[in-house]
Amino acid sequence: MSNPVLVCALRGINAFRALGAALKGWTQGRDRLSMSDSLPQALMALTPEVTFRQALLFFTEADLVTGKACFYCLYNQLTQICFSPLVAESWRCRAESLFSYLQAGAQVLCTVLLIKPGVWSHRLPRILRDLHLEKFSVVGMKHLELEAAAASALLPCEVQQDPAAVEAHCTYLTSGTALVLCLQRPNAVKKLMDLLGPEDPQLAQALDPCLWRAQYGTSTVQNGFYGSRSYPMAVRDVKLFFPEGLCCAQCQTVKEQEV
Repeated sequence: MSNPVLVCALRGINAFRALGAALKGWTQGRDRLSMSDSLPQALMALTPEVTFRQALLFFTEADLVTGKACFYCLYNQLTQICFSPLVAESWRCRAESLFSYLQAGAQVLCTVLLIKPGVWSHRLPRILRDLHLEKFSVVGMKHLELEAAAASALLPCEVQQDPAAVEAHCTYLTSGTALVLCLQRPNAVKKLMDLLGPEDPQLAQALDPCLWRAQYGTSTVQNGFYGSRSYPMAVRDVKLFFPEGLCCAQCQTVKEQEV
């Protein structure tokens, strides 16, 4: 090749989708600026398997080790815990090999499912059966009556901008007893979101009648379930609903978060 190239190994949540969207926008902007080949061009790997093969081709294992400070900062942001200097230093020393990460596959994580009032008391056996079929393990369970503040914290950001919608959701969520489950499996957060479907049961029904909100929901307020929408939110929800801890959870991530 006559010109040098820059090869980057990137890591992130939904990395392929996010990078693909970013490159599409960048390419469209590039094409509007110039029709020549003078501006840089970009290519990305198409699958995780191809990524691993290309990483072996271009990098050594020493090249693909996350920076200690970055790993500590990411962990601190996710858990929002203020560590003592001694604990912080121990975390900075735990470098992570990305080769090992790629080979290990999806991590076992925890997420939270809240079954809203009026649903779990009639449908719990079927819901538990479906969770078992989807390879979830229940590592925490409790029924409780939500307070208004806790109910409001569970609402999506767009709903929280509408006072009338907040009042409707909170009135329903505090109208009876809810059942909260802490669930564990590889890629638990995304898998649960995929099972629940959109917040609007009618939209869920149009997409796939088998989605849980399509089956159990009747409106955007009474849509059957709340699920942690991201991993940081799952960490928050576990701490909110299970402050006593998860004695049955086996995943290393949860044990580390209890520090």
